[in-house]
Amino acid sequence: MELDSQELRAALDAHQDAAIALLRDLIGFSSTRGEEGPVVRCLHDRMEAVADTRELVQISDEIQDDPDYSFKLEDCTYADRPNLRVVKRGCGGGKSLIVNTHLDVVPPSPGQEKPFEGQVKDGVVYGRGACDCKGQAAMFYLSLAALKEMGVGLKGDVIGHLVIEEECGGNGTLAFVRGEDRADAAIVLEPSELKILPSIRGAVWFTVNCYGRAGHSGQAGRTVSALKEAIRAIEILEGYHARLLAASKGYPLYDQYENPMPITFGTMEAGDWPAMAPNRATFKGVLGFLPNKVKEEIMQEMGEALKAEGGDWLSEHFDIDFMYRHDCNEVPVDHPLVQTMASACRDSGHDPEVSAMPASCDAWFYTNLLHIPTVVIGSGSLGVAHSSQEQIPVESLIKGAEILARTIASWCGTDRNAENKRRI
Repeated sequence: MELDSQELRAALDAHQDAAIALLRDLIGFSSTRGEEGPVVRCLHDRMEAVADTRELVQISDEIQDDPDYSFKLEDCTYADRPNLRVVKRGCGGGKSLIVNTHLDVVPPSPGQEKPFEGQVKDGVVYGRGACDCKGQAAMFYLSLAALKEMGVGLKGDVIGHLVIEEECGGNGTLAFVRGEDRADAAIVLEPSELKILPSIRGAVWFTVNCYGRAGHSGQAGRTVSALKEAIRAIEILEGYHARLLAASKGYPLYDQYENPMPITFGTMEAGDWPAMAPNRATFKGVLGFLPNKVKEEIMQEMGEALKAEGGDWLSEHFDIDFMYRHDCNEVPVDHPLVQTMASACRDSGHDPEVSAMPASCDAWFYTNLLHIPTVVIGSGSLGVAHSSQEQIPVESLIKGAEILARTIASWCGTDRNAENKRRI
């Protein structure tokens, strides 16, 4: 059943203020890693109004031993940091859908004003998490609220996975993936400017330790500066990236970007004294890659490049570790889920654009580990995520909720008698 446009927009209007109030409340929680519990419980309480069931799902500390776990920390516990699972039940006979987004955020940016206040100015909501990704949680809430307001009964189940620890590698989604939920398709909500993204690039985050021979600055020829070796290692990895980028050209959906898979060097630590060659230097960074490679190949090739090109010293005096390992996500552009979302965009008065995401997210967990075809879409722009100007336009949030509501109804199927059937 196609949703009546006038009725749907009226339902969205009826719950718009509640969705914006929810978003502002969610932004009010400083839900960086380790501090997500309160925001999850807040959303748990608010979802009572729109979902049939909601559940705080405890994450076992044993998840840290999973081979796909990211950024393991000493003394980390999940004792008070659950995921949130919500369900809108179908009456049967339709396709099921998982909708995923995350509630954790990165720390505030330098110069970001009132990052945890959820300010509204000229139709735009500002604050940490406004688009990445608390705004997506509010969009999901609004789509369910509108369907309930209209009395739309579904045939297939909608299962919401509202997770923690996406920003540090996806450990919240990993916990759900290791659970029992399965579905015919999944949607991961990330800021995409409402573009449909069936292809998501992968990434590995790495730490390289370079070792030297410490000594006084007056001992030329006897010392080896680990700092200089680290600079050499960076140059080698930049060369590897250039070759990888060249080999990845011509890949569908990505050629619109000059460099959809950059390498970034984020931190460097070395030395204790200006007049002493350091015996150790450590740098950290991230390397993106496209679907012509898998993460195991990338990790192996990075190490091989340092070994082969490091010369007499570096090749034998380094180690490399990977603390975040995301494979690419890829679903054919003609997949029924992509086409369903495109139709939902058109019916909502939004020109559908199918593209690729030049960043990584949690979609690959569902597609690659569970073989559930997964597509990304969302309100707001990735261009302001993690920035001092993080924001989401209210109009974009509402349009996204309209598209999501239509996608849910079309994918899962509707039945005028579904509510009665579901109660039997």
